[in-house]
Amino acid sequence: MIGTLLTFLAMGIVSIVVVWIVLSVIGALLGLTAGIAGFLLWKVVPVMFVGWFVLKVLARVRRGPGALSAADRQWLEGE
Repeated sequence: MIGTLLTFLAMGIVSIVVVWIVLSVIGALLGLTAGIAGFLLWKVVPVMFVGWFVLKVLARVRRGPGALSAADRQWLEGE
């Protein structure tokens, strides 16, 4: 009887330790994922947006105000 109770106690303690380790690993992975997402959202995306905006402005300046693209010109001419 005492042996059975001690076995149950040992299994309970082992179960608690295993669940604690698993939850710690899951928490670390979630924290790492949130850190990477935050870095991308607050550091990388603004730089990419500024670069995209600058490229759009430069393309518009180089083309001129009334310039048509080759696809637009072909569509207007009906070819």
